[in-house]
Amino acid sequence: MSKEIRFPHAGIVLLIGPSNSGKTTLLKRLIDQDILIRSEVVSSDQFRVLVADTEFIELNKRSKDEQEVLYAEYQLISQKTFEAMDYLLESRCGLGRLTVVDATHLWPEDRKKYIDLARRKHVEIIAIAFDIKDQLLFERDEQREQPRGRQRIKQQIRSFKNNLRSLKTEGFSRSYVLNEVEAEDTIFRRSTNPLLREVGGGLDFIGDIHGCYNEFLALLEKLGYRSDAEGLYTHPEGRKLVSVGDVLSRGPNNIECLKFFISHVEKDLAFMVDSNHGWKIARWLSGRKVELAHGDELIAAEFDLYEREYGKEATDELKENVKSLLLSAPSNLVFTRNGVRVVVATHAGIRDHYIGKESKRISDFCRYGDTEGFEESGKPVRKDWFVNHRSGETIVWGHDPRPQPMVINNTINIDQGVVFGGRLTAYRYPEKTFVAVAAQKDYAEDPESFLQKWKKERFNPPNIQSVLKGYSVMTEDYGEIKIHADYVKSAIEDISHYTIPIEELLYIPPTMSPSPEPSSLDNYFEHPNEAFKYYKNQGISTMVVEKKHMGSRGILLLFKDQDTAVGYVGRPMLGSIYTRTGRAFFDQELSRKIIRQLNTDLNQGQYFTKNNTDFVLLDAEILPWNLKAKELISSQYAHVSEVSLLDRQKLLEKLELAKVNGWDVDSWIEEYKGKVENTQVFREVFQNYCWDTRGVEGIKIAPFHVLAHQGRTYFDRSHLWHMEQNRELAKLSELLIETEYKVVTNEKTEAEATLWWEEMTEKGHEGFVVKPETFIARNEKGWLVQPAIKVRGRKYLHIIYGMDYLQPENLVRLKQRSVKRKQRHALMEFALGVEGVKRFVSQEPLSRIHECVLATLAFEAEPVDPRL
Repeated sequence: MSKEIRFPHAGIVLLIGPSNSGKTTLLKRLIDQDILIRSEVVSSDQFRVLVADTEFIELNKRSKDEQEVLYAEYQLISQKTFEAMDYLLESRCGLGRLTVVDATHLWPEDRKKYIDLARRKHVEIIAIAFDIKDQLLFERDEQREQPRGRQRIKQQIRSFKNNLRSLKTEGFSRSYVLNEVEAEDTIFRRSTNPLLREVGGGLDFIGDIHGCYNEFLALLEKLGYRSDAEGLYTHPEGRKLVSVGDVLSRGPNNIECLKFFISHVEKDLAFMVDSNHGWKIARWLSGRKVELAHGDELIAAEFDLYEREYGKEATDELKENVKSLLLSAPSNLVFTRNGVRVVVATHAGIRDHYIGKESKRISDFCRYGDTEGFEESGKPVRKDWFVNHRSGETIVWGHDPRPQPMVINNTINIDQGVVFGGRLTAYRYPEKTFVAVAAQKDYAEDPESFLQKWKKERFNPPNIQSVLKGYSVMTEDYGEIKIHADYVKSAIEDISHYTIPIEELLYIPPTMSPSPEPSSLDNYFEHPNEAFKYYKNQGISTMVVEKKHMGSRGILLLFKDQDTAVGYVGRPMLGSIYTRTGRAFFDQELSRKIIRQLNTDLNQGQYFTKNNTDFVLLDAEILPWNLKAKELISSQYAHVSEVSLLDRQKLLEKLELAKVNGWDVDSWIEEYKGKVENTQVFREVFQNYCWDTRGVEGIKIAPFHVLAHQGRTYFDRSHLWHMEQNRELAKLSELLIETEYKVVTNEKTEAEATLWWEEMTEKGHEGFVVKPETFIARNEKGWLVQPAIKVRGRKYLHIIYGMDYLQPENLVRLKQRSVKRKQRHALMEFALGVEGVKRFVSQEPLSRIHECVLATLAFEAEPVDPRL
């Protein structure tokens, strides 16, 4: 029966033997048979030619002096040859490629560098030695175009035989010795990477279960898995489960969890990677001396109970099956789609150059993560390995419990500490969404658990290093949102120097886009028809239109009392008011007065008591416009309107005088009459939104969203509900005013809303905002639609696009605008805002809220036409 040798999928194959052993001949045959590809083979002869244009230097026919010179030259060529080969080999190993090295490799010291390289690069290395009869080697040498010479072959044979015995102890993964017959008859095959799997019908990555079997089954049901007659859980779409490890320890039903994965891994319905608790239990089951602590002792107790109930034989069999499952679990699994590595599962983390490889060092890293010493409590100090991830795959991991899934740099932590009373999380791929179930109780009852630590450290400042190179935020409503490094730095600059304290900066309102299409009417740039058409095309039949106050966007975070604020922002305060760029809206003194008055008014109206809340978060418009735009008005609008009016009136006077003198300038006179009128409209428009204020007097605040109260958000309520809430708020304080609105459900109400818009905009008002009835709206395909579309009036747009924008040639050009980027930003910023508020209400760590705010500010730093 022929011997079989399997080449590893990646690594080094070292061919060993004297010249003429048939190494090169074998490799040519394997290339012809498509077992190897030409680029996988490197030989010293090939590299000598590449380095020095020759593979051999004949010495025998030379004088002694010439021989010495040529021998020294050959030695130098060989040195440079192997240096070049080593560099290539190291590069290929680092990239996870297979390389077959064709050289004599007669001495252990020649081979050691390759063994060290394989160990350093975490790849397999095998040796194939050719033990060929001496006479056959001599005969083959005589047939060569450039014979090596009998004496040289004898020396090589002697060195080969003397060192052949040490081959098995040198550190090769595998070694083989072939004679001349076996070299011809041996069957060679390629191995595939055992760590690669296909995404297939979809994957559901499951966070650390830790024996919480009931929660695990509840999660499977929520994910759509159903149990068949054999008790196997399958998904109708062919999805598979991927455990990121630690299915056992600490929790109440460890054996049930282990039995589940034994059966499902065996049937190829689930995958499981290695983990720290799994490795410890595997060693314990192998008879190693292991201290069972940190919940591992519960497994021993469960096995004792199992033996009492089912007997020793059944228990021993189960232990063997558990040991086999745990010992065979890989350190990482790589899932591919169309041949491309797209997502990686591991337990505690992985370096990019470890992905798809196995070694003791890799296993340790994947089990325990990147650690550096220990805390006083004995727990390891964990380093943020994920900040250096660059290779592109999504890495899903657990081990280090977090209150919510943590998405940083294309890595996703899904250990939400179910055994500590947190949640059990699943990450769905390729959907890139999360599904979770809450723990039934705190099984671990650990006073030093991550949940307790999280409460103590909730207000710790974010780790800026984790976002500086760009990062991702996983949102419930939009999915993953990636933020580019260039804009992150700009946003950090703003937050570092100009915004309110980040503890109070919990929501940035999204940008708002105009209609996707400009107005089809000749003398309009924007018109309600296009906004209504957009929503109807998205399958939305009920819309709410809200009058757009010409003020400045403001966010109000108002607390019931100062002490209440401590639990939310870390210090006593009554609230804060800030702009959509995160800066304080008013100076400190005026801000204190306004917040104090609002607090008094809301408490007197029993707002906090009636709504059973510690705080209210409002999205509002603050009037008048000149409160925040005073510099813009005085330096640009007022100056431009004054100079333009003087200039155009003067030109008009000159033209009228020219007409009196007999010149044909009627068309110019009409043009400049129109331009004078445009200038007057321009001046009237911005002056409509300005009035004097004295302290608090004259300031008006028009809320239009009640975003959140204690314990809940209101993104699930309709815009009609929000309008009614704002009407009630306006009754409680003279500072607050309600917003006029109408509901559009059919052609009649659409025409009424359009007429309302025309009347208000002709009076100089800005216009209105069209919104879907629901706060978060989706079309029939499940995609988010624009949360709001602004429709601005003809007169108002003079101050945006210029006083002559309605001239036909200008309007034609302007109507060629594209709002796609603006709309994309609006959707992402909307999802980020919703996500940030949800995290604040859930009292998540400051860093989790901050990443949403920072992302929105980063998008605002991207270049987009500011007129849109």
